[in-house]
This record gives sequence, C-alpha cells and structure tokens, in this order.
Amino acid sequence: MSSAVWYFSRATGLVSLVLFTGVVVLGALGAGRFATREWPRFTVAAVHRNLALTSLAFLAAHIASAILDGYVSLSWLDVVVPFGAGYQPLWVGLGAVAIDLLLAIVVTSLVRTRIPPRAWRALHWLAYLCWPVALVHGFGMAEDDSAYGWIVALDALCVLAVAAVGAYRARKSAALGGTR
Repeated sequence: MSSAVWYFSRATGLVSLVLFTGVVVLGALGAGRFATREWPRFTVAAVHRNLALTSLAFLAAHIASAILDGYVSLSWLDVVVPFGAGYQPLWVGLGAVAIDLLLAIVVTSLVRTRIPPRAWRALHWLAYLCWPVALVHGFGMAEDDSAYGWIVALDALCVLAVAAVGAYRARKSAALGGTR
C-alpha cells in the first residue's frame, strides 16, 4: 500500500486521542454534575455520547488502516489479543488492552438499562484506565513522531486536559464528602 495509508493511520490515531480526551473530559464533568446555563447537564451528557460515537468511528478507521497498510504484519486478532503481535508487541499490545477496556465500556453502555447502575458505573470507571493505556500506546508507537513538536504539544494538551478535569472531580468529590 502507499504511504498515504500509513499517514492516514497516524492521523486517525492522533484524532482518536483528541476525541477520546474530549470524551473523558466531558464524562468526568458530567459525573461531577458540571452544568452552566449554556451547558446544562443533559447537553454535557449528549455531547459526551455523540463524541464517544465519533471517537469510535475514528478509532475503527485507525485500526483498519493500520491492518490494511501492509507495511508491518498486523492482524485483526492482534487488535484484541494483547502482546501477541509480531511488530512492536508491547506497544501494539497496549493498544489491544485499551481496545479491550473500551469494548467493555461500550458494551455495558449499550446495555446500561439492563444492568444494575452500580455495575455499569464500576465498569465505566475503566475509562480512567483505558485512556492512559491508549496514550502510552500512542507514545510508544510514535517514537519517530517526537521530532515533531506539535505532536508532543498535542499529547501534552491532552494530558493537561485530563489532569485538570481529574482535579475538578477530586475537588467536587471531596466537597460532596466522597460520595461520587
């Protein structure tokens, strides 16, 4: 395949990171009961859901293009079975772990009304593990990208956004007596 597919795979991976960062931020804000007059809670929840769906589409494009590229040998099984890939097994494996966690989040969200709220909430907390695992996957796969300052800056902005919303949630939880 052409190098265009490789660039497409890299680009969709970066866009996925930015979109999933937005999903994590909005999810944490919504769970922290963030609301303003311009952004009522139902709007935060709706944007969170829609952004999550958009993120999944970009992630699917990222995975498909990485497999179809042919520059390295990756299979569909490598996407879900951690650390079995012949190419960079650690970094691809972390991507597979992130996918597995994400699948648990997506599946339980699809059946949310059919499972106990506590079970859904407990599984949805996997997002706080899924996001950094995916981030580290990106760091490891992008060894050569560190030469591009804008990619490092983009990664740093994503980390800062999640750290800021994590601090907001911690403050909010402490103010509520740790009930959330």
